Amino acid sequence: MITPKNLIRHELIGLKVSIAESTNKDNIGINGIVVNETKHMLTIKTKKGLKKVAKKTSTFMFTINGKKVKVDGKRIEKKPENRIKIKVKKW
Repeated sequence: MITPKNLIRHELIGLKVSIAESTNKDNIGINGIVVNETKHMLTIKTKKGLKKVAKKTSTFMFTINGKKVKVDGKRIEKKPENRIKIKVKKW
């Protein structure tokens, strides 16, 4: 079961997300549903279409069960199948 504490170890596809911070100011405020994930990028379906956002340079705000969870993109910049295997220290 996905919870705010174990979010970075789970599949992100299908989660609601918004960009809280980014080095690319145009990305701040993008929100929608994660539809694809690679090692370095999240593809987000927005009202205006698909947007690709770099993980490394962004901070994401995921919504899980009505709770907002802020995640630094550097923490999730791994292949999805490898990120699921990591042991999570307190973050």
